[in-house]
Amino acid sequence: MTGRILRIELRRSAAVAIALLILVTGTVLLLTATQFFAGRWMQLAVTTRTMLMVMLPLALAGGALLGRRDARCRVDELFASTVRPRWQRVGPTASALAISVATAYLLVFLIAAGWVVRTSGYFTVAAIVVTAVGVPALVAAAWLGMAAGRAVPRLITAPILAVVGFVLVGLVPDLVMLADTASTLTRFRPEPSAVLLIPVFSGGVDDFQTVVNRVSLLQMVWLVSLAATGLLLLGAVRRRAIALAVLPAVLGAAVTVPLLPVGGTRGAVATDPVAVELVCDSNGPQVCVTRAHAGTLPDVVGPAREALALMAAKLPNAPVRAVETQQVAYWAQLSPDLSPPRHPVDTLVFEAPTINRSGGADLSDGYFVPSLLRAVWEQECGEGPEDDEPLARMVAAAWLTDQPPTLESWWDRADAERAQRAYQALVSLPQAEQRQRMAAAREAALDCRTDALLALLPEDKP
Repeated sequence: MTGRILRIELRRSAAVAIALLILVTGTVLLLTATQFFAGRWMQLAVTTRTMLMVMLPLALAGGALLGRRDARCRVDELFASTVRPRWQRVGPTASALAISVATAYLLVFLIAAGWVVRTSGYFTVAAIVVTAVGVPALVAAAWLGMAAGRAVPRLITAPILAVVGFVLVGLVPDLVMLADTASTLTRFRPEPSAVLLIPVFSGGVDDFQTVVNRVSLLQMVWLVSLAATGLLLLGAVRRRAIALAVLPAVLGAAVTVPLLPVGGTRGAVATDPVAVELVCDSNGPQVCVTRAHAGTLPDVVGPAREALALMAAKLPNAPVRAVETQQVAYWAQLSPDLSPPRHPVDTLVFEAPTINRSGGADLSDGYFVPSLLRAVWEQECGEGPEDDEPLARMVAAAWLTDQPPTLESWWDRADAERAQRAYQALVSLPQAEQRQRMAAAREAALDCRTDALLALLPEDKP
C-alpha cells in the first residue's frame, strides 16, 4: 500500500516539478561555467557542491509549497480527525520529495560529467564522496521546508524560506571569512569549524587538492541528523514531539563540530599526491604536466618546445625540459609553504595554462609562450615577488625574443617607459656581456635572489 501511495505521489504531486526546477537550474548554472571543472573530477564535485547555493533554497521553497498542500485544499482538519498517525500520512509525500530532489541533484552531476570524462586523466573516488554529501543536504532542506510549510501554510512562506536559505548558505560563510580578513588579504585567524556545517564550499579548491574524506563523512553525519529533524518536525503534532524532533540536529552538531577542522574550505582539503604526478611527452625536449591537467598536454607541448628553443639560442645553461609546477596555489593553503622544493637548473617550471570549456588549454590570446619565457627567471621560493620583479622579467623575456617589451594597457605608463629604457640599455651592451648578465640574473633568481634581475631596471623611477 505504501509503495502504491509513493508512486501516486511521484506522478501527481509537485515533487517532480520541484525536482525539474532544481535540475534545470543546476544544469544551466554548471554548463555556463564548464571551464571551472572541465577535465577534472574533483573540481566538478566541488562546483556541483557550490551549486547547492541555489539548489538548497529551491528545495526549501519547494518543500514549503508541498507542505501547505493540506491547508490549501482545506483537508488538514479532516485528516487530523482520523486515527492514523500523522507520520504515516506524510511519509510517502516526504519520500517522494526526497527521491525527486536527490535524483535531480545526481542528474546535474552526471550531465556535467560529459565535460570531464573526455579529457580527464585522473579519476578519484573522493570526488564521488564529495558529491554524495549534497544528497542529504537537499533532502534535509526539502523536509525542513515541508515542516515549515505545514506549520505556517502561507503563500509567502516559500519565498521567505528561499531568501533565508540563500543568505544562510551563500552569504554567511563569506561574511565570516571577510570578518577575519585584513585589507591586505591576510587572515587574522582561521574560520571556525562550524562553517563546514554549511555544505556549500565558501572558498575555492586548487586542482591539486582533494577534500579529505573524513570531512565529507562528518558533513554527511550532520546533514543526515538535520534531515531526521526535518522529518520528525513534519510528523510531530504535540509540543513535546516538536521539542524532541530538534534533538537529532543538536546531537549531530555536538558530535561533528569538535571533529571538523578550522579554516573553512582551506582546512578541509589536502594535497592529492596522485593529482600532482607528472605526465610527459618525450618526443623531443621533454614537456610534462600534472595528471590533474593531463588534458592540456597536447596543447602545451608545441609552445613549450618553442620557448625552450628560444632560450637555448641565447641563454647560457638554458633549461632543456619544461615541467608544470606541482605547488598548490597560495590562496588555497591554510598554512602556506614558505620553503617549497626548488627546481633544478635544467628544468623550466611553468604555471598551468588556462583551462578552456572542453578541458584543454586555452592559448587563444598568445599569452602562454611569453609566460614561459618569463618563468625561466623564476623560482618557487615560497614568498611573493617584489614590486619590480614582474617588470624585470618582462625585460628579460623580451631579450630572449629580440623584441622590445610590450606591456598590456593596464600597466602603468611609467612602468612601460622604464621597461623600454631597460631593454634598450641591455641590448646596447656587447653580446657577450648581455649573455653574461642574463645568465647571472637567472642563476641568482634560481637561488631566490632578485638583485641581479632587478639590476636590469633603471634605478630612477619616474
